[in-house]
Amino acid sequence: MTTPVAAQSDVLVRRASGAFALIDSLRRHGVEHIFGYPGGAILPIYDELYRAEAAGGISHVLVRHEQGAAHAADGYARATGKVGVCFGTSGPGATNLVTGIATAQMDSIPMVVITGQVPSHAIGSDAFQETDIYGITLPIVKHSYVAREPQHIPQIVAEAFYIASTGRPGPVLIDIPKDVGLEEFDYHPVEPGQINLPGYRPTIKGNPRQISHALRLIRQSERPLLYVGGGAITANAHQQILQLAEYFQIPVTTTLMGKGAFDEHHPLAVGMLGMHGTAYANFAVSECDLLIAVGARFDDRVTGKLDEFASRAQVIHIDIDPAEVGKNRTPQVPIVGDVKQVLINLLQRLDTENQQPPAKQTQAWRDRINRWRRDYPLVVPTYADVLSPQEVISELNRQAPRAYYTTDVGQHQMWAAQFLKNGPRRWISSAGLGTMGFGMPAAMGVQVALPDDTVICISGDASFQMNLQELGTLVQYGIPVKTVIINNGWQGMVRQWQQAFYGERYSSSNMQAGMPDFEILAQAYGLKGIVIDQRHQLEPAVAAMLAHDGPVLMDVHVRRDENCYPMVAPGKGNHQMLGLPEVQGSGLEYAECASCGHQNAATSNFCSACGTKL
Repeated sequence: MTTPVAAQSDVLVRRASGAFALIDSLRRHGVEHIFGYPGGAILPIYDELYRAEAAGGISHVLVRHEQGAAHAADGYARATGKVGVCFGTSGPGATNLVTGIATAQMDSIPMVVITGQVPSHAIGSDAFQETDIYGITLPIVKHSYVAREPQHIPQIVAEAFYIASTGRPGPVLIDIPKDVGLEEFDYHPVEPGQINLPGYRPTIKGNPRQISHALRLIRQSERPLLYVGGGAITANAHQQILQLAEYFQIPVTTTLMGKGAFDEHHPLAVGMLGMHGTAYANFAVSECDLLIAVGARFDDRVTGKLDEFASRAQVIHIDIDPAEVGKNRTPQVPIVGDVKQVLINLLQRLDTENQQPPAKQTQAWRDRINRWRRDYPLVVPTYADVLSPQEVISELNRQAPRAYYTTDVGQHQMWAAQFLKNGPRRWISSAGLGTMGFGMPAAMGVQVALPDDTVICISGDASFQMNLQELGTLVQYGIPVKTVIINNGWQGMVRQWQQAFYGERYSSSNMQAGMPDFEILAQAYGLKGIVIDQRHQLEPAVAAMLAHDGPVLMDVHVRRDENCYPMVAPGKGNHQMLGLPEVQGSGLEYAECASCGHQNAATSNFCSACGTKL
């Protein structure tokens, strides 16, 4: 119950509970969808949410597990650029959110996570369902709050949304004791933008001298490479990257998080680099003379052996987070600032210089990369009696090229990264934390945000079983997510590593025993289930899945022992890839192994065939 008491500066002041202040503040910050699961400590907030839903303008999606709520809010945020919101109660409800919070933190995703807490007087007494979620999550949030007084809630919410969505985005936790949600006070709303945080000033504009220095290096370079990460997606810098690449004719490689920042159909695109990147991207980064890192953090899955990563190159590093610049690789030109704004300023300097673009300067370099592209293509294998995983993903890409794709984690994730050609924000995958069970609840969040778009989750049989209970959420709300299980009966990436590096000792990675019949599982939940295992079934099955007006679970049985290549082995440089054909005369510099005669990249320290030091 709320009672107006006064008006101040056209803002209605009312007697209201802390729970009302929270829900009203969320509404004022543009929140339309909340993902969550109720419980005792958060019931005052859910009681107010009940009234807000009845009034319209805000809706709640009841998940089947709090981890699903966090991943759904994460997917919502990745697809829209807005702040995702999720609720959980105290104790196990809050701890069940932890994996989703860590996933968002690692990938710099803006989220506001709201947890109920035991009453203030009981905190520290080991009360029923009490955990210190504030302390538990300190290492995995951008910022966190405990609301001690109801009158603090409007300001806390405004600060949380501002912090989560500005600078390098990330999750912010708000923990609200039960009595704070119930207590009434004179509610003064705080609108978005009505905050002042003197200690929080993200750097937006890059240093002009450093930008000029970067431009000089780009003009001098004959073998430049743009290395684009998730920061470019966050900053919506797609157009500026395209302009820079086309002006100087610079090839572009992206990280797993950066997929979609550059059109992969473009002739300058060389795909993803790193452990399972394209051969030509990995050769390019090994041979370039200038590496322009844009919103990327030199992650270990990208760099391989760090001291051999782009070892011939000078480095320009553009990132909004000063902690990332120079953390793993010292750049010749560090530029701290918003990626989009820095690139805009750089492009403006090009306009004022009025010089002709050096179109021919990188021609030999591009020709060389194109020879690698020709000699080491990504291949879709076909087998006489069984489907390959690559065939399935290629068919999805053919029939639904503009869909929003989420993935789980493992081999299927890497094949999807290799063979899907995604637009901006249409690739949604747990990169930094590598969270199995992420795909379907994330797809749920994307579909709730974008009800008129096609949303497809590509999962593995092991990953899918981590959060399969969210099928119930899809059915309850009629959320038409299409989930495709690439079913090889293994924890596929674990099996591949056990084969390659652990003497084929397949310890606890076989998932066949105890695997459910996914078609019957789908029917039990009340959604359409499809199962296929033959090539002739693939095209019509995908078409039927896409045409169905509702959620679909498609179980595709594929070749069991298919491996994901190329692959950079642990501790190796990016040029030392497993699974490549031996090709001569492709423009890559070679060094012959004295022991076995194998031809290795000239930048190699060890023979990739026998391991002998070169």
